[in-house]
Amino acid sequence: MKKKYLMICSALLAFPAMAQDTYENARLLGNDLNGTARYVGMGGAMEALGADLSTIRTNPAGIGLFRKSGVNFSLGVVSQANANAKLDHSATKLSFDQIGFYRTMRTGQTSYVNFAFNFSKGTNFNYFLAAADQLNNASLGKQAYLKGMRGSLSNGGYSIGTGSGSNVDTYYGYIDNSSNNIARNYGQLDYLYWNTRLVDKNTPSLFGYDAANGYDFNRSQRGYIGNYDFNISGNVNDRVYLGLTLGLRTVNYKGYSEYVENLVNASNTAIGTATITDERKVKGTGFDLSAGVIFRPVEESPFRIGLSINSPSWYDLKTENYTTIQNVGQNQGKWEHGKSSEVYNYKLFTPWTFGASLGHTVGNFLALGASVSYADYSTVDNRYIDGEYVDYYGYTTETSASDKVMNNHAKRTLNGVATVKVGMECKVLPQIALRAGYNYVTPAYKKDAFKDGALNSEGSYYSSAADYTNWKGTNRMTLGVGYIGKNFSADLAYQYSATDGEFYPFTNGLAAHDASTNTTLVNEAKAVQVSNQRHQVLFTLGYRF
Repeated sequence: MKKKYLMICSALLAFPAMAQDTYENARLLGNDLNGTARYVGMGGAMEALGADLSTIRTNPAGIGLFRKSGVNFSLGVVSQANANAKLDHSATKLSFDQIGFYRTMRTGQTSYVNFAFNFSKGTNFNYFLAAADQLNNASLGKQAYLKGMRGSLSNGGYSIGTGSGSNVDTYYGYIDNSSNNIARNYGQLDYLYWNTRLVDKNTPSLFGYDAANGYDFNRSQRGYIGNYDFNISGNVNDRVYLGLTLGLRTVNYKGYSEYVENLVNASNTAIGTATITDERKVKGTGFDLSAGVIFRPVEESPFRIGLSINSPSWYDLKTENYTTIQNVGQNQGKWEHGKSSEVYNYKLFTPWTFGASLGHTVGNFLALGASVSYADYSTVDNRYIDGEYVDYYGYTTETSASDKVMNNHAKRTLNGVATVKVGMECKVLPQIALRAGYNYVTPAYKKDAFKDGALNSEGSYYSSAADYTNWKGTNRMTLGVGYIGKNFSADLAYQYSATDGEFYPFTNGLAAHDASTNTTLVNEAKAVQVSNQRHQVLFTLGYRF
């Protein structure tokens, strides 16, 4: 289908500010259940029980329960159960998960001051996502077309026009037909489609889209968030335990995806394919603070109550992409191939996290733990760089501001997330312990959430992927066994985690009014059910002295 459209010639104005969209940022929120094998084997429900390095962030006071110094080292194997992997993706990988030490110093007959350091993988990004389905008069190109039909940024779209000078043959989306400023919802995929498919190469005043009758999507992602935690903790009369942790975070994410649409004409006859490839890297660092307390309300009882608070992680991030389009078969556009790439910096401040926990021991053979933590993901602060200044000592510091439009989108998209953990450890022999645990993490996404490529935000402008997945709640089940010697310990844990989700290849339900026919055009795609089922086997070796 083709339609006449007035082309506006304007000059390209580059954006000085950068940010990311809600779905890209959400992968940096929360943590996997990971750490020592004892911690994982008990489902991580050790925030009130303490005396494990993996509580260094979830409740720093747990480090205060150590009475001897020691070191731990953990490694394992992580495998995706339902990967059906392509794109040279490895569904099973060895993983170096944790290493740390703790040092105890007696300050009184029953009081200690402890110091600890621990490295752990907070999030393992290794995952392969595959989805395919039919389409009915819909396509990714149609999404770009409809945004152009809307005609202006105020209507959730843009006005298509050419650049000037050396860019006179390049099409851009402007704020409206009287502006020479690029609309912030004119993303990289819009750029690729408008310059390779949507404009008639013989009659530039004509433009239109090709519908698809189906698609195939595959994404391979890898990397991790590394946690480097430094702790000071102690106790008062072996009844009140206090802890403080400074955490340093490193982000290393890499994803590669291929999205293929099978295009058809008005008679539903195949005319070719359009393939989008997208490589995305995110790297950066961050820091945060955590504080916690554990206390025994009854002096004669081992029953414990724990409370903790985690500040936001304040991230400085750099992301880059390399995105291409390849058109095969019939194409009214000028080019068979196109590419787009960006490199930019931005900031992200994650939500506060609050935790409460209970712990109890029976003799020296049974330990029981339960905990709950809560973080309001909808308060994530997506920020763009808006300038810099030189301080008194000559150092240059970037300044940033909240991307209010994308932050409002986060409020409409994300939930407050609670993580509930229960676990137990039972010594069946003086040196042999059996463990079990369970976690439930509530859904991070609202049921009606969607990725909105029409937002007036730098996150839309720099976006290079249209797909999104609304993940539901996560269930984790764990088992473990441990050997506790005089100085050495060895622990083994198994974890199964499962999360289901609904995948969409592009914004579902984007619409625009066609004034010439007085009809409304809608671009729709059905949800495809996907899942992330993961198996982990983890081994920890420890030494106490």
